[in-house]
Amino acid sequence: MNSSVLLCLMVMLVQLWPCSPSTQKSSAQNTVQSFTAVRRVKRGWLWEPLFATEEQISPDPVYIGQLKSDLDKQDGNLKYILTGEGAGSFFVIDEYNGKIYVMQKLDREKKPFYTLRAQAINRSTQLPVEPESEFIIKVRDVNDNEPQFLDGPYVATVPEMSPEGTSVTQVTATDADDPSYGNSARLLYSLVQGQPYFSVEPKTGVIRMASQVDRETKDQYLVIIQAKDMVGQPGAFSATATVTINVSDINDNPPKFQQQLYYMSVSEEAPVGTTIGKVFAEDSDIGDNAAMDYFIEADNSDAFNIVTNNETQEGIISLKKRVDYESKRRYSIQVKAVNRYIDERFLKEGPFEDTTIVKINVEDADEPPVFSSESYVMEIVEGAMRGALVGVVTAKDPDEDNSPVRYSIVHSTHLKRLFSINEHNGAIITTEPLDREIASWHNITVTATETRNPEKIAEANVYVQVLDVNDNAPEFPKNYETFVCENAVSGQLIQNISAVDQDDSGEGHHFYFSLAQEDANSSHFTVKDNQDNTAGIFTGKSGFRRDEQFFFYLPILIQDNGTPPLTSTNTLTVTVCDCDTEVNIFYCRYGAFMYSLGLSTEALVAVLACILIFLVFFLAIVTIRQQQKKKLPFSEKMEEFRENIVSYDDEGGGEEDTEAFDISALRTRTVMRTHKPRKKVASEIQSIYRQSLQAGPDSAIFRQFISEKLEEANTDPSVPPYDSLQTYAFEGTGSLAGSLSSLGSTTSDMDQSYDYLADWGPHFKQLAGMYSSHRTVGD
Repeated sequence: MNSSVLLCLMVMLVQLWPCSPSTQKSSAQNTVQSFTAVRRVKRGWLWEPLFATEEQISPDPVYIGQLKSDLDKQDGNLKYILTGEGAGSFFVIDEYNGKIYVMQKLDREKKPFYTLRAQAINRSTQLPVEPESEFIIKVRDVNDNEPQFLDGPYVATVPEMSPEGTSVTQVTATDADDPSYGNSARLLYSLVQGQPYFSVEPKTGVIRMASQVDRETKDQYLVIIQAKDMVGQPGAFSATATVTINVSDINDNPPKFQQQLYYMSVSEEAPVGTTIGKVFAEDSDIGDNAAMDYFIEADNSDAFNIVTNNETQEGIISLKKRVDYESKRRYSIQVKAVNRYIDERFLKEGPFEDTTIVKINVEDADEPPVFSSESYVMEIVEGAMRGALVGVVTAKDPDEDNSPVRYSIVHSTHLKRLFSINEHNGAIITTEPLDREIASWHNITVTATETRNPEKIAEANVYVQVLDVNDNAPEFPKNYETFVCENAVSGQLIQNISAVDQDDSGEGHHFYFSLAQEDANSSHFTVKDNQDNTAGIFTGKSGFRRDEQFFFYLPILIQDNGTPPLTSTNTLTVTVCDCDTEVNIFYCRYGAFMYSLGLSTEALVAVLACILIFLVFFLAIVTIRQQQKKKLPFSEKMEEFRENIVSYDDEGGGEEDTEAFDISALRTRTVMRTHKPRKKVASEIQSIYRQSLQAGPDSAIFRQFISEKLEEANTDPSVPPYDSLQTYAFEGTGSLAGSLSSLGSTTSDMDQSYDYLADWGPHFKQLAGMYSSHRTVGD
């Protein structure tokens, strides 16, 4: 073939592309330079697959193949060019002969192959003599990575007594080397530590049981697994992993009592539920497999009980019923402990239970007396005489010394004491007669106390029933209101009656009704016994007259069926009513009420008319008084309004001083004041004021002015109360500065000038303004 180019690549360890068997054999023998005999033709190129060995270290470039063209006359006219991945760094080409060299160390785990392009050009024309061709250089693997256990350390659990071959867990190691070439990544597992109880499958890493293990002997094992590459051949890399195998518990051990005989004791005074002691059966298992229940066997007395403490797995023996030292002093019971959860696989190993004997001694104690019965029921007839025997209670000391007993009754502080007891023999007697109708039953608490040890006390309840005797006669259940019309006919029913009896009849009450002997011959009314504890009252004649007899009193005899029978006389009042034959209850009650007052209808109407006239007269007086109050002046109607006229010659405490004088003199109402309209003083205030300035307090003009103003204030309802008029006409006598007032001046204020008051300061500002205003008004 003309114009062919040959490209060869020699690799040392790993071949990625398929090669002929001769090539594989050559590469195994020659780790420096070897190539396959497979040839590929692409366009004008003739080349073979190229391989480079990883991790190859050499100070000089390593030749891996040559690029050659048949047009190359070896005169240096052709130039070979290499481009692509790693060109110029990992791989270089000799541009004159086309040889390819590896310049750096390669790592297949980082990059397994490189893609490059080759080209041959003419040096003179710079034109390609062969078309550009792409090829791949593959990196052949070497065993340079150790196996790794990525999931370690491992923890596994296996039940105890598991059979041989039981799978425990699986460990897996990985190798970064190429698994498709050679044995670099082929791993082999082996057991370094863990014999003889465990084994491991060499290829899969599955750990299995090699023999049975007992958790009670050892509950944890530490197993070491080794993984080697190169199928364990010499020079292979290895790694180890630790597997912690915990042995879980199963119920393969029965409970076992620590003691085959227990001794306990209990006082005869101990109440029911008292804890006597504890038993314990040990179980080598743990958790639910060690849970057990305790039972009592062979206990004919049924005096004890046992419960299981689930936290401590102890059996707690308690008292089921009271024990008595004098009756039985020693008990022997058998206690059994049984596993609560049993594994059927181990039933053949034997029963998962154990038994023990518990001997219980009863300790003697000083017990309180014991009554012959917890409660007593006694009977006594009512009315029995004081000191009558009700019954006898009996108590004795159960101890061997048999102490004497003293009896007493627990009396309530708020109840009457009806019974007493003989403290020596327990006989109960009455302190007064009993009445069944008041109380038919009595409850008594009797105590028995040891004379040698008063702290030992026993109580018993005594129920006393009071038996009934026929000591109450029958009587009417209510007061009957019976009426009969004046026009009633003979044989007319006017009332049905019945009876009640406070006594208790065992056969039921039966009453008999009749008229008393003194009235049996009366022809006015008759009694008919209905034989059902009721009777009817009938008229014995026709026609009754109110004016002749208004009331009839019938004595009714009522007899009971007691032993002996008792009879009572009950009076039935029959009122004659002004009616025809049918009784009007309301009208008849009214007539009976008027008859009891002794008034006729006409008299009652007259009384009511008088009362009505009196009410009308009273209302008229009240109305007139209210109208008169409305006409009174405002100052007379309001009692709390007061007027004050204050006159004093000293400066005093000012206008707020209202306690320096007695106002009682101003409260007289002996003079009826007449209302006068308030004058308009605005027009005359100046003239009166000027006149007052020329007169002293004793002047008639000054008194007239004050009187008029006071009268106007008293008669004017529009002004508020407590008016106060205070005058300061002069400063008083003895003033060294002299008077500032012009009241004593004989000259008119129009002849004087008061402008100098404005120069006296702020204290005289109001005075200066007042005199200045008067001067202006006068002008």
